[in-house]
Amino acid sequence: MSSTSTARGAVAIITNSAGELLLHLRDNLPGVIAWPDHWSVLGGGCDPGEDPAAAIVRELDEEAGLTDIADLTALFEIRDKHGSGQLITFFAATWDGDETQLPLAEGVKLRFFAPDHLPTPMMPPYIREAIDRYLADTAV
Repeated sequence: MSSTSTARGAVAIITNSAGELLLHLRDNLPGVIAWPDHWSVLGGGCDPGEDPAAAIVRELDEEAGLTDIADLTALFEIRDKHGSGQLITFFAATWDGDETQLPLAEGVKLRFFAPDHLPTPMMPPYIREAIDRYLADTAV
């Protein structure tokens, strides 16, 4: 069994009160990170022995200094078949701050996007699939 078959990750679909989604433009480091130069959601791999719920809290703090996230809730899991190979646990949360003021430690920038203006061609397919699923599940 390869290490990618058991590797886990955790990411968060963060929305604001306007219904916009917070996306993270990943660094352009081919061979170093999965999906370089793509828009994604914040998160990352689980450390050895770390569960996804602990990993997402750590990753949000490490990547963007986000420690005041409201209602962090586990949603579902999707495997990144064409990137890292990890089984990714998706979480949802809300945050109404100014993303341009966050201390970004990884990646190029953070930006809120309206659901109908997502940069789909530059998003990993599994992230777009998860966002579509999340939006369908939360539609009223």
